[in-house]
Amino acid sequence: MRVIDVMHLGRPHVIGCWEVDGVLVDPGPESALQTVIEALGGEQPRAVLLTHIHLDHAAATGAMVERWPDLEVYVHERGAPHLIDPSKLLASAGRLYGDKLEYLWGRILPLPAENVTVLSGGETVLGMRVAYTPGHASHHVCFLHEESGTAFVGDVAACRIPPSKLVIPPTPPPDIDVEKWEASIDVVVDWSPERLALTHFGAIDEPIAHLEIVRARLREEAELAQKLPEGEYEADLQVRIRTQLSEEGIDGEETVAELLQAVPTAYQWSGLDRYWRKKAEPEAA
Repeated sequence: MRVIDVMHLGRPHVIGCWEVDGVLVDPGPESALQTVIEALGGEQPRAVLLTHIHLDHAAATGAMVERWPDLEVYVHERGAPHLIDPSKLLASAGRLYGDKLEYLWGRILPLPAENVTVLSGGETVLGMRVAYTPGHASHHVCFLHEESGTAFVGDVAACRIPPSKLVIPPTPPPDIDVEKWEASIDVVVDWSPERLALTHFGAIDEPIAHLEIVRARLREEAELAQKLPEGEYEADLQVRIRTQLSEEGIDGEETVAELLQAVPTAYQWSGLDRYWRKKAEPEAA
């Protein structure tokens, strides 16, 4: 088992693709696919498992199937249609990223339906237990590699960029739901994993303690986003990031840059604001 640093936009510790028993979990963006191919020695993986279809986790998938036409891809049933026909995914991403879309994530190619195996949660595939874990995304699943006790958690367990211990839950629109996310944390806790495999970035060897920090930080960020307007929230978050890194004795803008690339503060508030507005809708009705 290993994490392949895809070196997104040439920067380390931003996106990791995990390889276990020849299976890839979240290959990352197509813009960094060559790094993954080189790490594999050009050999086809056994399969690709996707925790969810956000572009930093899954954008390379179509290009991988283009390269290896019999490559099997496992994805939640809510995400599968958008891999087969990515037009809505591209439209949504275009609104978020604008003309930076291809620069950031590369080509988003459709997958043939026959390459896609649909998951709903509760299955065991390729030695992995599957659980449906929404909250960050409506199409999010986590995988437990039963032999090693490693949980591949996508964004459910948030981001922690080494060497810092700062935990930041990524909250881009449109699917953030704090209560569902907390329930998904409970699902992973109930697995009693020996470690967590984070996309952003690396392994966590104290999984339960980390997940409780994620739970607390998610609530803190949601409450701050409810109180502060967008510009103030973004500025406050950047100050807090730099303050904690300084308190940890981490001196260097590179770690800050890695963190802000993994969790762009420009999108954090909008996802949480949408969450609060959706919560208020039944009350207004």
